[in-house]
Amino acid sequence: MTEHPQDEPLAIEGELVDEPAPAAPVTPQFDYTNEGVPNFDYVRDKIENRFATSTASTELSGGVSEAKSVDEQLAERDRAGRDKLEEIRRAMRGE
Repeated sequence: MTEHPQDEPLAIEGELVDEPAPAAPVTPQFDYTNEGVPNFDYVRDKIENRFATSTASTELSGGVSEAKSVDEQLAERDRAGRDKLEEIRRAMRGE
């Protein structure tokens, strides 16, 4: 019987190990075919994520009528506050 190098115990930092360490698990690439082409689910998920991001950024930027209404209300309240402050300052100066 011929001994093969793989049959011998491994020496790691002065210690003998009976069997080799298991190789790191290979993570399969389910998003692409073996030819490197993305599959339908991967493409669909990318498109849906981009659409969701676009929709959310539009809502946050005020592209929705409710957001515009809130912005208009806030601007009106700021104008009213500035007008009232100016009225108080004129009254204090005696104008």
